Amino acid sequence: MSKALVMASVAPMISSFNRDNIRLLQEMGLEVHVLANFAEDSETPTGRNEQFRQELEANGVTVFDVAIDRNPLKKINLQVFFQIKKIFDQEQYVLIHCHSPIGGVLTRLAAAEARKSGTKVIYTAHGFHFFNGAPRKNWLLYYPVEKWLARYTDCLITINGEDYEAAHLRKFKAGYLTMMDGVGIDQTRFTPTEDVLRGEVREKLGFPQDAFILIYVGELCARKNQQVLIEAAKLLTPYITNLKLLIVGNGDKKESYTQQISELGIEEQVELLGYRGDVHQLMQMSDVVVSSSKQEGLPVNIMEGMATGLPLVVSNCRGNRDLVRDGQNGFVVEKEDAALFAEAIKTLYASKPLRETFGAQSLELIQQYGIKNISIKMKTLYQETLQMAAAVSLTAATLTSEQKKTTR
Repeated sequence: MSKALVMASVAPMISSFNRDNIRLLQEMGLEVHVLANFAEDSETPTGRNEQFRQELEANGVTVFDVAIDRNPLKKINLQVFFQIKKIFDQEQYVLIHCHSPIGGVLTRLAAAEARKSGTKVIYTAHGFHFFNGAPRKNWLLYYPVEKWLARYTDCLITINGEDYEAAHLRKFKAGYLTMMDGVGIDQTRFTPTEDVLRGEVREKLGFPQDAFILIYVGELCARKNQQVLIEAAKLLTPYITNLKLLIVGNGDKKESYTQQISELGIEEQVELLGYRGDVHQLMQMSDVVVSSSKQEGLPVNIMEGMATGLPLVVSNCRGNRDLVRDGQNGFVVEKEDAALFAEAIKTLYASKPLRETFGAQSLELIQQYGIKNISIKMKTLYQETLQMAAAVSLTAATLTSEQKKTTR
């Protein structure tokens, strides 16, 4: 049986974005392996990575737990490179699908020899670290690396328009460049709700019936920029007395945000909920989805909000702009301006009809991002890639046979 590998730096990248890809590859008759760092970290609840590993193995997936460090300058990644290359040489994969910057680097370098024998490498860029407005150091470090490694990539998948244009206009020499509408949203899990059900969910989860609830789901980190929303919440308290800002997620900024909330005296208005397994219900009971991120690939939290039929107020950054059309299904504001966030939220608070109009547009716009559509596209891409792999293998076998005849 031919083998395929799904690889990323850390296990949550696989569990969050690749469950359906693993299913597709298995349905296509391939033996599927997963390679990632399954160590616990501050962003993932204790035991969750181990639980995911057990789930994979129970479903017939072989798991390689490799100590990849997401810091590209860590020396351990050199050891990891040779470990990964050994696995590639041993397993003889027909297809490798890799994710995340460092995962993409290690994979494509380690698979350079394997590609000569027909292995095909797909790389999904979940948001290039070089982008319009990115720090100069990002362009100096990440841009040349990504452009150079494109030549070791049989298919480069981008998930937003800006990244696709960057790879196309800057002539990344991947075998094939395409854009996918994200990783797919489960529209059976994230669904719109009526006011009655919203009230029931609030009662169940212990939130006030009359609260005006904003929600932001994401890692607590500098890139997600939650401090701007906390500042906006402070500005809103005189106008929206029933305000609740729910910030969902873990990360290294938790202590800093806790202190900021305390110093501003808005403990009643802002709650840090940590990791939650019921995000779909939190969305269902919310009024507005917000995002203050400095950069995104194609943000799943925004798509989840759209699938729930909610209006949005988001920062003006790559990824957010792909999903939110200013004045149509939400407002797009400058990412460092708490006052603009506050004004946009006030506008939505003052008009339930506007919230409903924006929410209806969100439901319409999200259709192309549904998991069914993405699965169809990914299956086609996998099939075409495997056909190319088979052609290369056949050619290699023919050449070997001809060489043997010549030497007789």
